[in-house]
Amino acid sequence: MNARLALCLFLLCAWLAPAQAHKPSDSYLSLAVHGQQIEGQWDIALRDLDFAIGLDGNGDGALTWDEIRARHEAIAAYALQRLQVASDQGVCPLKAVEQLIDSHTDGAYNVLRFTAACPGNAAPAALSIGYTLFADLDPQHKGLLKIDSGGATQTAIFDPDSPRQTMSLAAPDRLAQFGAYVKHGIWHIWIGYDHILFLLSLLLPAVLLPGLRDQQQGLRAAFYDVLKVVTAFTLAHSITLTLASLSLVSLPSRWVESAIAASVILAALNNLLPLFRGKRPVAAFAFGLIHGFGFASVLRDLGLPQGSLLASLFGFNVGVEIGQLAIVAAFLPIAWLLRKTWLYRQVLTVGSLAIAVVAAVWLVERIADIKLISA
Repeated sequence: MNARLALCLFLLCAWLAPAQAHKPSDSYLSLAVHGQQIEGQWDIALRDLDFAIGLDGNGDGALTWDEIRARHEAIAAYALQRLQVASDQGVCPLKAVEQLIDSHTDGAYNVLRFTAACPGNAAPAALSIGYTLFADLDPQHKGLLKIDSGGATQTAIFDPDSPRQTMSLAAPDRLAQFGAYVKHGIWHIWIGYDHILFLLSLLLPAVLLPGLRDQQQGLRAAFYDVLKVVTAFTLAHSITLTLASLSLVSLPSRWVESAIAASVILAALNNLLPLFRGKRPVAAFAFGLIHGFGFASVLRDLGLPQGSLLASLFGFNVGVEIGQLAIVAAFLPIAWLLRKTWLYRQVLTVGSLAIAVVAAVWLVERIADIKLISA
């Protein structure tokens, strides 16, 4: 490998390696409406709170219960200042009740329980909710909301672009809920670097298959090859996404994340050595089963009842597919135009090697639960 290629490899690794590719920053907000009274629970990742307000008192990199408890007042003040709840009669003041610790698929969370009393003499017909948690620190942060009222459950997703939403308690907007999860699925695949690199590693050889010399027939053959790979990946992750979200199958998060990193390594190395020997769709299906468990973590952590979960699951899965198709639509024409160039050959070889190196870093980090490269 000459100096120019080595430099390209180094730069690509330096750009990709800080992206840890773990589940993005989410918090889980649950509201139970009982007449004019609201009981709330807000699960917020300790790593996010530590970054925002500092929880590690002695700076040793490990949070203890005493350190977290010493910051309970600061945590409640920081969080509740960034959440506003109002009924159609006026503002519902929030009051912290207690704080606990719970584990989600991506680590430890602070559990903030609070109450709210809405004004007026009747149960609210709608709630207006303003959510700005971490809006100034993390533009990718999402707040996943679940509201239980009158035996019905509905959900919504907050982000810096949609910080305020009004939820009808009398007539829940199921279409809006579905659309929110479609949007969340699209965003989840676009910021899931490990999923994207796995998919691109499998797609890179599509325009270099034997027998693609004829322009028209070659493009059609490349399209069908890509279609087989994407369809296999879609079918597989849809199966495990559904099974895991419905809690029918469960695997430890660290195993899943480590297996996803391993799948990226193997998919990239297949472009250098024929590991799958013409069976990339089979590999896409096999590893897609693992990736589905990674997709499921968002919905499972929200703890939705089965009726709402199915609608949210379907919307999220549709969003993931739209996100994948957008990646393929951007990739295939460019790859076809560049397939005969020196540049594309280097992208296939040097790029695949760089992807394998990055994924190897992720694999070590996830197995050992350490951070080798700072973001």
